[in-house]
Amino acid sequence: MRTLLALLLLAGTAFAADHTKDTPDDVKKALAAKTAVLLDVREQKEWDTGHLKDADLLPLSKLKAGVGKDELDKKLPKGKVVYLHCKSGGRSLTAADLLTKQGYEVRALAEGFDDLVKAGLPKADATDAPKK
Repeated sequence: MRTLLALLLLAGTAFAADHTKDTPDDVKKALAAKTAVLLDVREQKEWDTGHLKDADLLPLSKLKAGVGKDELDKKLPKGKVVYLHCKSGGRSLTAADLLTKQGYEVRALAEGFDDLVKAGLPKADATDAPKK
Protein backbone atom coordinates (compact mmCIF):
# COMPACT_ATOMS: atom_id res chain seq x y z
CA MET A 1 0.00 0.00 0.00
CA ARG A 2 2.80 2.45 0.85
CA THR A 3 4.52 1.64 -2.43
CA LEU A 4 1.35 2.38 -4.37
CA LEU A 5 0.90 5.66 -2.53
CA ALA A 6 4.51 6.65 -3.20
CA LEU A 7 4.12 5.85 -6.91
CA LEU A 8 0.95 7.91 -7.13
CA LEU A 9 2.65 10.85 -5.45
CA LEU A 10 5.62 10.61 -7.80
CA ALA A 11 3.36 10.38 -10.83
CA GLY A 12 1.57 13.54 -9.73
CA THR A 13 4.80 15.50 -9.55
CA ALA A 14 6.17 14.14 -12.81
CA PHE A 15 3.95 16.50 -14.75
CA ALA A 16 4.77 19.61 -12.74
CA ALA A 17 6.35 22.43 -14.68
CA ASP A 18 10.05 23.10 -14.47
CA HIS A 19 11.98 26.23 -15.38
CA THR A 20 12.94 26.48 -19.02
CA LYS A 21 16.54 26.29 -20.12
CA ASP A 22 15.86 29.17 -22.54
CA THR A 23 18.06 32.15 -21.75
CA PRO A 24 17.00 35.80 -21.62
CA ASP A 25 18.69 36.17 -25.03
CA ASP A 26 16.49 33.36 -26.37
CA VAL A 27 13.46 35.21 -25.02
CA LYS A 28 14.53 38.48 -26.64
CA LYS A 29 15.01 36.75 -30.01
CA ALA A 30 11.64 34.98 -29.82
CA LEU A 31 9.85 38.21 -28.89
CA ALA A 32 11.56 40.08 -31.74
CA ALA A 33 10.58 37.31 -34.17
CA LYS A 34 7.01 37.43 -32.80
CA THR A 35 7.06 33.69 -32.12
CA ALA A 36 6.50 34.21 -28.39
CA VAL A 37 4.74 36.41 -25.88
CA LEU A 38 5.89 37.42 -22.42
CA LEU A 39 3.49 37.16 -19.50
CA ASP A 40 4.11 38.71 -16.08
CA VAL A 41 2.27 36.74 -13.39
CA ARG A 42 3.10 39.11 -10.53
CA GLU A 43 0.31 41.09 -8.88
CA GLN A 44 -0.96 44.47 -10.13
CA LYS A 45 0.87 46.41 -7.37
CA GLU A 46 4.17 44.82 -8.40
CA TRP A 47 3.48 45.55 -12.07
CA ASP A 48 2.72 49.18 -11.23
CA THR A 49 6.16 49.62 -9.63
CA GLY A 50 7.86 48.48 -12.86
CA HIS A 51 7.39 45.98 -15.64
CA LEU A 52 8.93 44.83 -18.88
CA LYS A 53 8.03 46.74 -22.01
CA ASP A 54 7.04 43.65 -24.01
CA ALA A 55 5.11 41.94 -21.20
CA ASP A 56 1.42 41.59 -20.57
CA LEU A 57 -0.01 41.17 -17.06
CA LEU A 58 -2.03 38.21 -15.83
CA PRO A 59 -1.59 37.84 -12.06
CA LEU A 60 -1.29 34.34 -10.69
CA SER A 61 -4.12 35.10 -8.24
CA LYS A 62 -6.41 35.78 -11.20
CA LEU A 63 -5.29 32.60 -12.96
CA LYS A 64 -6.01 30.58 -9.83
CA ALA A 65 -9.44 32.17 -9.49
CA GLY A 66 -10.24 31.26 -13.10
CA VAL A 67 -9.84 33.24 -16.28
CA GLY A 68 -12.23 32.86 -19.19
CA LYS A 69 -10.98 31.12 -22.33
CA ASP A 70 -11.69 34.23 -24.44
CA GLU A 71 -9.53 36.44 -22.20
CA LEU A 72 -6.73 33.87 -22.22
CA ASP A 73 -6.84 33.53 -25.99
CA LYS A 74 -6.53 37.32 -26.39
CA LYS A 75 -3.42 37.45 -24.21
CA LEU A 76 -1.94 34.10 -25.26
CA PRO A 77 -2.26 33.43 -28.99
CA LYS A 78 -2.22 29.77 -29.95
CA GLY A 79 0.90 28.74 -31.81
CA LYS A 80 3.16 31.06 -29.83
CA VAL A 81 5.40 30.19 -26.92
CA VAL A 82 4.30 31.87 -23.70
CA TYR A 83 7.23 32.90 -21.51
CA LEU A 84 6.19 33.43 -17.90
CA HIS A 85 8.02 35.50 -15.32
CA CYS A 86 7.45 36.76 -11.81
CA LYS A 87 9.69 38.23 -9.11
CA SER A 88 11.91 35.21 -8.51
CA GLY A 89 10.60 32.23 -10.50
CA GLY A 90 8.25 30.46 -8.10
CA ARG A 91 4.91 31.84 -9.24
CA SER A 92 5.84 31.30 -12.87
CA LEU A 93 6.01 27.54 -12.21
CA THR A 94 2.52 27.48 -10.72
CA ALA A 95 1.17 29.57 -13.61
CA ALA A 96 2.90 27.23 -16.08
CA ASP A 97 1.08 24.24 -14.57
CA LEU A 98 -2.28 26.02 -14.83
CA LEU A 99 -1.76 27.20 -18.42
CA THR A 100 -0.28 23.91 -19.64
CA LYS A 101 -3.45 22.14 -18.51
CA GLN A 102 -5.38 24.55 -20.74
CA GLY A 103 -3.31 23.70 -23.80
CA TYR A 104 -0.81 26.54 -23.99
CA GLU A 105 2.87 26.05 -24.75
CA VAL A 106 4.45 27.73 -21.76
CA ARG A 107 7.99 28.16 -20.51
CA ALA A 108 8.53 29.38 -16.97
CA LEU A 109 11.59 31.57 -16.63
CA ALA A 110 13.86 31.01 -13.64
CA GLU A 111 14.96 34.63 -13.91
CA GLY A 112 12.78 37.13 -12.11
CA PHE A 113 11.89 40.65 -13.14
CA ASP A 114 15.12 42.28 -11.89
CA ASP A 115 17.29 39.60 -13.51
CA LEU A 116 15.49 40.04 -16.84
CA VAL A 117 16.04 43.80 -16.74
CA LYS A 118 19.75 43.23 -15.98
CA ALA A 119 19.89 40.80 -18.92
CA GLY A 120 18.72 43.55 -21.26
CA LEU A 121 14.97 43.07 -21.61
CA PRO A 122 13.66 46.62 -21.80
CA LYS A 123 11.75 48.03 -18.87
CA ALA A 124 8.58 49.96 -19.70
CA ASP A 125 8.65 53.70 -19.18
CA ALA A 126 5.92 56.29 -18.68
CA THR A 127 5.41 56.69 -22.44
CA ASP A 128 4.59 53.01 -22.97
CA ALA A 129 0.87 52.46 -23.20
CA PRO A 130 -0.46 49.57 -21.12
CA LYS A 131 -1.43 46.45 -23.03
CA LYS A 132 -5.11 45.68 -23.41
